[in-house]
Amino acid sequence: MTAGAVHAAGASDDESERLARWKEIQTSIFGTRPIATTDSLVKVDAPVRALDASLVPITLTMPEKDRIAGVHLIIDDNPSPYAAHIAFGPGADAGEIKLRVRVNNYTNIHAVVETKDGQLFETTKFVKASGGCSAPMGMSDEEAMKGVGDMKMKFAESQAGGPVEATLMIRHPNFSGMQMNQVTREYTPARYINKVAVTRGDQTVLTLDGDISIASNPVINFALQPGGRGPIKVTASDNQNGRWEHSFTAPSATN
Repeated sequence: MTAGAVHAAGASDDESERLARWKEIQTSIFGTRPIATTDSLVKVDAPVRALDASLVPITLTMPEKDRIAGVHLIIDDNPSPYAAHIAFGPGADAGEIKLRVRVNNYTNIHAVVETKDGQLFETTKFVKASGGCSAPMGMSDEEAMKGVGDMKMKFAESQAGGPVEATLMIRHPNFSGMQMNQVTREYTPARYINKVAVTRGDQTVLTLDGDISIASNPVINFALQPGGRGPIKVTASDNQNGRWEHSFTAPSATN
C-alpha cells in the first residue's frame, strides 16, 4: 500500500514544501478525488514532540461516527507514507481508534476519513520526531520473532448500552527493512503485518491494512457496537505470507 516515492524531507522544510509533498501523496493514494478540510469529522491526537520515534501514540477521533466508513492515516515524511487504512464494518463503533506508529522525520500526519456517501475529509497534525523507522529493536532478530502471531485482547468496562472498548495486542516485530542487525551489521529484511481483520459472530468489525509505519508488536484500540453476539475472531497476515488466527470470548451482550 506504499504511496509512491516522495522527495526527501527535513525538519527545515517550510509549509509550501510540506503542502507540495502532501499534494503528491494525496494524488498517489486518492487520485483526483476531492478532499475537503475538516475540524469536526476527524481529529488527530499525537504528541507535539515524540518521546520515542519508534513508538508514537496516535488517537483518531470521529465525533460524527455514524457517518464514517473508514479512515486513512498518512505520515507524510515517512519512507512509506501510507501508514494504515481502517475500514469499519457494522460491528464497529467508529468513534475512536488508537494505534502506535513509527515517525521518521519532522512531519505532518494526515487523517483522511471517508464518509458512507463516499466523500473525503482530512485534518493534519505536525509531529516532531526522527529515526523511528530505522530504530533497532534492541534484541536479536531471532528474539524479536519469538512468539510471532501471538495475540491478546482486553476489554474495558462499558456502560449498559454503550460501546465495548477493546485493546488488541499482536506479537510481531514489524521489521521495516531499515533496521540494522546489531550483530551481523546487515539490514533486516522487511517483515510487517499488512492486514488485520476483526469479526464478531457474522459481523465485520473492522479491517486494517498496514505498512512499515506501524510500530513493532502492534497495539490497536477500537470499540464494538453494544449488544453484539458471538466470539470475536482476529485474523492477521504479514507480507511474508505469515497468517495467524485467534478467537476471544466477547463481553456479555447485556453490556
